[in-house]
Amino acid sequence: MAKPDKAQTMNLLQSAARLSRTSLASRLNGHGLYPGQDQIMLALAGEDGQTPGQLALRLGVRPPTITKTINRLQSQGFLAKQASEQDGRQAHVFLTEGGRDAIKAIEKSVRKTQKLALKGLDKKDQKTLAKLLVRIEANLSDAGHGATDEEVEEETPAAAE
Repeated sequence: MAKPDKAQTMNLLQSAARLSRTSLASRLNGHGLYPGQDQIMLALAGEDGQTPGQLALRLGVRPPTITKTINRLQSQGFLAKQASEQDGRQAHVFLTEGGRDAIKAIEKSVRKTQKLALKGLDKKDQKTLAKLLVRIEANLSDAGHGATDEEVEEETPAAAE
């Protein structure tokens, strides 16, 4: 059996991720939304009234990024900010009626992108793919936090090469 080409595998993984984001972004754009805005909207659909800090933590992004996106969504009429009753320095973010309507379009766009991406993969293939992606994500999360290239090489079993 031929040795798997690691570079080719990583290129395919990156290409699939990029195409997935591009496909979803194209669908969202048709509804007046930009990449990344959908995640904030969906987080608020799950729990409306979060602070920008809570959203940033939940989505794993920096607070200035969230603030900029919230302001844009507010100017588009999808979100409203309200001062906290407990702490006037703190704002809470809420979906507007237009924002709640947009959630349906976001969810439909996500479903269509998922369906297209997973076309031809049965449930077993999808489960296997999910397990492999979780492993890759864990590997990169662990190695990405301070591990040197030499330490990563030492952790890689020789049989896997």
